[in-house]
Amino acid sequence: MPVSSSTVEITEGFIPFSVPSLPEKPCQTHYKVIGTLDKNTTPLVALHGGPGTGHEYLLILADLGVPLILYDQIGCGKSTHYPEKIGDASFWTVELFLDELSTVLRYLGVQDNYNLAGHSWGGMLAANHAILQPKGLKRLILMSAPADMKLWAKAQDRLRKLLPQEVQDIMEKHEKEETTDSEEYQGAMKAYYKRFLCTVWPLPDSILHSLGELEKDPTVYMTMNGPSEFHTTGSLKNWTVVEDAHKINVPTLLTNGRLDEAQDEVVVPFFEAIPRVKWVKFANSSHMPHFEERERYMKEMKSFLFSEY
Repeated sequence: MPVSSSTVEITEGFIPFSVPSLPEKPCQTHYKVIGTLDKNTTPLVALHGGPGTGHEYLLILADLGVPLILYDQIGCGKSTHYPEKIGDASFWTVELFLDELSTVLRYLGVQDNYNLAGHSWGGMLAANHAILQPKGLKRLILMSAPADMKLWAKAQDRLRKLLPQEVQDIMEKHEKEETTDSEEYQGAMKAYYKRFLCTVWPLPDSILHSLGELEKDPTVYMTMNGPSEFHTTGSLKNWTVVEDAHKINVPTLLTNGRLDEAQDEVVVPFFEAIPRVKWVKFANSSHMPHFEERERYMKEMKSFLFSEY
């Protein structure tokens, strides 16, 4: 049942997380729960994107009125950082983040009954989790998430060609010269973000906060993704779940926007493979329809979470 706004409580803290390859450095995952966790309600666990953005921009999902569990994945936000591991693809693996998710579920005692949502990279992680068919997972929401990073790369290449030529030239120049940390390149990225990340401008504070997390510590993003959304050089470059998506055995909601970085061709493998699936596309949105078409987005999520399947 939904949580009444007059009775909502917020709790947060830290969850011990064991990283076997670093026994000498204790790790903690920072979490936040909005609402009350009890046996009568199925909470929604929401996984942020990036990797490395932190949970702040998903606080908006509290609109749903269900118990909401958010956390900063290790390497960002208030969780333990490992800047010394930048470039270490053997450390920053999907399996590491799957282990962290399982740890969070067990610690909060919801491993036998939970819904899971993931945005962008968080959706990739959520899909990997769902493919394992955990017994407690009831419903899955993949928010602007790709099923295959090679398809994602092709989509980004097509989108950047829609930008003014001078912006494209700046991007190409700095990518060739490996100077993507320059102010000029970052300025070109803003033009990209304004069209394909979030069309609400100026960007909402919570999105700015999350992008700021990437700037403060780019370790995870640079290692797993690369210097930008469309210049993927990291360990996720060849990531795919196309061959395994059929193993997702819970009702699943797919969402994306018309101008989304997650274009239709990167979402459609999920739609074709998952047995019980619904796909909702938002015509006036890019990568953040939960901000860009907030009211309709929440209505669609609520309908999915509380409908019979």
